[in-house]
Amino acid sequence: MSPDQVSTTAQAVRRLALTKQHLAGKIPKKASKEDLVDLVRDIIYVQWDPVPIVAPSHIIAIWTRVGEFRVSDLDSLMWEERKLFLHWIPHAAIVAPDDFPIYRSLMERYPESLMTGWGNHVPGAKKVLGRTDLKRRVLGELRDGPLTPTQFKDYQAKKSPDGWSSGSDVSKMLYHLQMRGDVMVVGRQGNQNLYGLTEDYLPGLAKAKGLSEEEYERAAAERALRALGTAQEREIYLHFVRGCYQHLKQALKMLAEEGKIVPVKAEGLADRDQRYVHRSDVRLLESREAADWEQHVSLVPPFDNILTGGRLKSLFGFEYAREQFLPKEKRKFGTYVLPIIWGDRFIGRIDPQLEKKEGRLVINSVHAEPGAPGGKEVSSKVGETIEKLADFVGAKDVLYKGPVPAAWKSALR
Repeated sequence: MSPDQVSTTAQAVRRLALTKQHLAGKIPKKASKEDLVDLVRDIIYVQWDPVPIVAPSHIIAIWTRVGEFRVSDLDSLMWEERKLFLHWIPHAAIVAPDDFPIYRSLMERYPESLMTGWGNHVPGAKKVLGRTDLKRRVLGELRDGPLTPTQFKDYQAKKSPDGWSSGSDVSKMLYHLQMRGDVMVVGRQGNQNLYGLTEDYLPGLAKAKGLSEEEYERAAAERALRALGTAQEREIYLHFVRGCYQHLKQALKMLAEEGKIVPVKAEGLADRDQRYVHRSDVRLLESREAADWEQHVSLVPPFDNILTGGRLKSLFGFEYAREQFLPKEKRKFGTYVLPIIWGDRFIGRIDPQLEKKEGRLVINSVHAEPGAPGGKEVSSKVGETIEKLADFVGAKDVLYKGPVPAAWKSALR
């Protein structure tokens, strides 16, 4: 055992994870633009998903962390002030320009930069980017100003084999040009992305040189670890930048030798691989064992950071599936399921749906996890948080349509 190793508990690891993801502590009454930028910087990204069954997943993910905020502020930060932007990492996400050197490194090496985790995408990417005439026409049209995919002269509607994305040649080219750093999403027009040239949207950053491959691996691993609290190699690999490491094990070894990250042994966690914490977070990890941990309720959306990265069950003993992608007969908890966090535990989940015309938030069902606390304090906090979500999405009332756990019934009706 290394003399520099930190000994801690599974509970402290869970609490640090929630702290670093802004799912613990006090929530401001009304978030400012600065709060939104600080949030994205701290947690690295907010996964983008515009489907509004209640509200878009990225909107709920921000709301559950900062409380009330103006969606117009987020739009302004992304499309006007450019203090945040939409990028694929390689899933769509709201990110901060601070990490652009990391993304630029991937862009300069694309598509080979995806080789480890996304190897089967490489031949397809090369084939699309090899269509030089189409690429020239797409970039040429964007020199006259931003366009949606359907506004390009070459656009022809096609259905993709997976049924989820556009099969259009123009859409494919735009995706790969974005991954290469030539174009980016500069706005929204209806339900379509508006594309522009990166050199026009972020002129200073667009010309910046990316990190070397070794520098990239170390920088990305450090960023991921700071956002996760503690993590094993696989958890970093799956979190940020997802699946885009070639030599992560070596990068972590070098960071540990330099003392930038510290090995962690957590009692109660059956870790197969070495867990690490960033040296600057060691004291924060130690403080998470204190008894004065503030309990509050969070409702997290399907694409929330805390649900990704392959560590939900090992850290929290909680399993989650995005049931909206399952056939109806295979759904266990509902269609658009939001897990409930209380303190440092996942205690249940709700299946909500916004009925805009009626102005109400319908809760189709509420499920409690085995052993979930059933006292008045917990149930009332769950009820209050659901009411706050309803108010945020513009619903005048909440209708509990389906089953509610008996221990929570007094507060959820």
